[in-house]
Amino acid sequence: MNKLLQLTLISCCIGLSLNSIAQTDTVKAIILDAKSQEAETFYNTGIKEFGNKNYKAALIAFNSAIRIKDTFELAFYNRGATKLELGDYTGVVADMDKALTFSKSANYYFVRARAKYNLGDTEGAETDYTNAVSLDNTMAKAYYYRGGMKFEAKNYFGAIEDYNLAIKHNKDYAYAYNDRGSAKKMMDDLKGAIADYNKALTINSYLPFVYCNLASVQRRMGEYKKAIANYTEAINLKKGYYVALNNRGSAKYDAGDYKGALLDFTRAIEAKSDYLLALNNRAAARYKLKNYKGSIADCNKIIALNPKYGLAYVNRGIAKEKLYNLAGACDDWKKAVELGEKIANNYVQDCD
Repeated sequence: MNKLLQLTLISCCIGLSLNSIAQTDTVKAIILDAKSQEAETFYNTGIKEFGNKNYKAALIAFNSAIRIKDTFELAFYNRGATKLELGDYTGVVADMDKALTFSKSANYYFVRARAKYNLGDTEGAETDYTNAVSLDNTMAKAYYYRGGMKFEAKNYFGAIEDYNLAIKHNKDYAYAYNDRGSAKKMMDDLKGAIADYNKALTINSYLPFVYCNLASVQRRMGEYKKAIANYTEAINLKKGYYVALNNRGSAKYDAGDYKGALLDFTRAIEAKSDYLLALNNRAAARYKLKNYKGSIADCNKIIALNPKYGLAYVNRGIAKEKLYNLAGACDDWKKAVELGEKIANNYVQDCD
């Protein structure tokens, strides 16, 4: 049969920016009484601690400010922003709900949207992002995050519209260019994707995932040398970047450099020992180099980590066939069929 292993690849993820959202100004209001003065002292301490990323200390300070003055609007907002950093998303929603009873603010809606998204309330999050831009139609980060939600919903055209608006109001928004490039890639606008990735790197040349995304498009276009060079940039910027190592190995594999691919897949596995895609791909490279026992060993590792990984049974069967273990090969292919791996049907038909 002499059929080749199926090579699986993974693309780099979209990069999301994490913007600081707490107020950075201290309160300048006229002090009317000692109670208000004490509340504002705690509030200003909270702002300082937040700025220093001491979020637990900031939370304590904002709690004290609110306990003294339960109508302190900005303290509710900043306490909610602090809770967002601490992962207390239910608390964020409660604080933003309270802040919104005092006044409507794009920032309040934006922070509540972030929390709702993390709570799985995507509809509520999108509504809040829309509320934010209705109050401030220049709020680039709200368009950006709303665009990210549309991307996740595979509404790539809608995502591009939001990324366009984010870029309109922040021409140096490298993350928005990157993500717009990814949306364009999903719509097969590869030239447009490359232009956006390059623009993102012009703005910020220290974003490893952008190099990885750019390389993935170049690899898709068969420009393997360019792809390998950009994967290398990503790897140089981020130590142990196993996704980029795996993908560079895939580009080398496509270019026929199986030894180079093997080295990259091995480095990816060294960085993440349970990285099934790299184990699968290394099995493919070993097969190409006629190291069939090594290929089987990698498939064994995959199956030990995930017994339902159907492709590993397909690939192990192919390697077993090369070692004249036809019964073992057929057993593996039949198992792959049971697991729903459609490609296994191409192999199992040759079994008795």
